[in-house]
Amino acid sequence: MFVFVCARCDAELTVPLSQVALPVHARQNYGNGAQLPVLMEAGTFAVDPEPWGGPWRGWDEVDPGEAEARGIYAPVPTLSDGTPGAIVIAPGDIRGTRLIPEKRGGSCCGLDGADGPNMVCAACDQPVATRVDDCSLWQAARLSSDAVRRVLVGGVDGEPLSWAELVESEEGTSPFELVATWGGPSGSGHYWSWSPRWEAAAGHALAHLLVASQGQPVEVPGGLTADVFQRALDTLLPAGPPRRHAVLAGPGQPAPGTGVDILLVPIHPQTGQIWTPTGPAASAYLVPLPLGVWLWLVSPQTYLPVPASGGIPKDVLRDHPLPPRPNRLFRADRGTFQHTLVRLPAVRSPWMRAILQNLTYGRSADLF
Repeated sequence: MFVFVCARCDAELTVPLSQVALPVHARQNYGNGAQLPVLMEAGTFAVDPEPWGGPWRGWDEVDPGEAEARGIYAPVPTLSDGTPGAIVIAPGDIRGTRLIPEKRGGSCCGLDGADGPNMVCAACDQPVATRVDDCSLWQAARLSSDAVRRVLVGGVDGEPLSWAELVESEEGTSPFELVATWGGPSGSGHYWSWSPRWEAAAGHALAHLLVASQGQPVEVPGGLTADVFQRALDTLLPAGPPRRHAVLAGPGQPAPGTGVDILLVPIHPQTGQIWTPTGPAASAYLVPLPLGVWLWLVSPQTYLPVPASGGIPKDVLRDHPLPPRPNRLFRADRGTFQHTLVRLPAVRSPWMRAILQNLTYGRSADLF
């Protein structure tokens, strides 16, 4: 485990933390006025390899060679020139800091980090972190990589869990959830919706599915997987009989059969690595999904258990009425889709550039 300390005065700034992978939804901007929960689990941290926050440059100010060197292969409205490598933690895990409330950025209901670091070391006043908790943003504290350093405490963490251990111990992420808001559609302060985590996961995976399609029609498994992906694939890809087939694959699942070109596989939540097959399926294109989303797709629950007041055993279910489904078709998260797609080299092909240009207008407008 690690504790992060101020690079100037060595004051401790966090509780002991274990490293995990950065969640796929880390940069998601969801809805309008939604109150999203904390991004990172308590006691964990992740490193964001990309720059975040200001200063910003417009695309016309960026040399194409520089953009590709940063792993960006298609135009984006603006490019961050912030320092890469921020350490992302839960706000409750930070210690020994003082908030600068006047550096609230252009926020609506909280802090959005637009003015740069808004937390300083309480011991020496050096800016060390940026707290983000505005509406529509996942709550997090981002420690500046050039203002802190990590110190090993309590010995090195154990080996990451094996895939078999993860499948046994982890639970699936429900595709539906209550979203808190500053005044919902019914004035109740919350509404029932498709999960923001699922929408971000779908945006990330959809970008990979388009690359895997090679511009040909793609068919995914029926049921919830089709609800999430098939409408978008049918809209963005040419019409006609499916020429490429995608299936769910991963630990504990049957080996994919012949004629499968694309595999929807899980991401290891601790290491960030994706599950890889052996044998004939090793040549298939791997489309990554967060483990919780993947687990639900391979073992969907027919209804959501509702615990009794005070809690009941994990495997005991109540007979409450089934929760309602959202009142709209599933939509992938536009920002996550675009962020992922422009970082895949295949986006340089003309047909994929056209998809990017039609994100706001045209046939793809109602998919996001």
